[in-house]
Amino acid sequence: MTEMTLSANAITQIEKELEKYPPDRKESAVMAALRIVQDEFRWLSKEIMQEIADLLEMPAIHVYEVATFYSMYEHKDVGQHKICVCTNISCQLCGSKGVLDHLKEKTGIGPGETTADGRITIKEVECLGACGGAPMMQVDKDYFENLTTESIDKILEGLD
Repeated sequence: MTEMTLSANAITQIEKELEKYPPDRKESAVMAALRIVQDEFRWLSKEIMQEIADLLEMPAIHVYEVATFYSMYEHKDVGQHKICVCTNISCQLCGSKGVLDHLKEKTGIGPGETTADGRITIKEVECLGACGGAPMMQVDKDYFENLTTESIDKILEGLD
């Protein structure tokens, strides 16, 4: 496993985010910093969260609190592609269970699991804010709405 430490590129990006806030409010950039680092490593270790805390001059527990509150942050390694399936009420009523069942059939894994080759992780999430297009899922940073088994198959085939 690669050692996780803030890269020069990540530090530069975080410093750019810090320019948006007063100097005494560095902690305001915590969500952006977590996103930047997660984009690099796909997940956030406690050690990397400590480095973020040090850079933002804030207690590490506050970084950890933010990272554990939001479902978009990962605390263990995930696959190259993360598939988040919304299972909140609108998606549930429109067939999100069928989406999860189909994904399990196609990938061999369920929510919270990663394929043996490390290619795909499936995650069940509470809401992705696309109720009008239910059922829906997010694959990496892209939203896919009004899912059918055919559209899911096409999405899976399009993953590199």
